[in-house]
Amino acid sequence: MYEPTKKRRVAEDVAKVFPEEVTNQIFDVITVMQKAKQLVTAPVAIAFSDDYTDDEMYAMIIQGNLAPAQEFPLTYKGDKPFLGHGYILVVKDKPKTIRIDFSAANPFKADKTK
Repeated sequence: MYEPTKKRRVAEDVAKVFPEEVTNQIFDVITVMQKAKQLVTAPVAIAFSDDYTDDEMYAMIIQGNLAPAQEFPLTYKGDKPFLGHGYILVVKDKPKTIRIDFSAANPFKADKTK
């Protein structure tokens, strides 16, 4: 599950909203958690805090009721217009890829933030 050798993919609508620097760090967090055997289910959800500093923001990985949610920092110095919308990302484990997509729980389209 979530093998680091798999290709990394980001859904097109996610890439329109979230900078590559942010999605790359999400993949890195998934890799670290997989190596530490902290991932117990697939897919996992990523929710974002509205609190941030000029160079850091915070996200939380949610594995349903199978494990406690874990907060982690993301280093990002750019504009953060993607925060404050309640976006939830889902990191899916496919046979040959790990894919970041918007959760079906998001009742809006990604292009509304542009």
